[in-house]
Amino acid sequence: MNHKKYTPEDLHARLIVTVGVIMAIALMGMIGVILYGLLFTTQPLTKQAPNDEAAWSVISSTVPYLVGAMSGLVASNGLKSKPKQHNGDDGA
Repeated sequence: MNHKKYTPEDLHARLIVTVGVIMAIALMGMIGVILYGLLFTTQPLTKQAPNDEAAWSVISSTVPYLVGAMSGLVASNGLKSKPKQHNGDDGA
């Protein structure tokens, strides 16, 4: 079997994609659970339910962190060093 050895740049790119996908799935999951809780559970008519208030408090701190981390991950990827170019000269 012919396995290609990954370069450090390849491994770094794979790591960034993996972390980004995991963060995006976590963000979508959190938003989906909150929307389900708001749409399909019985709510009190006079005020906000205590569990909804706690959920919004968690979401209000977690979502900006995840969005900021994802945008930082994407922005820092453009700042990484360029791969070294080999000019074919072995110095001899």
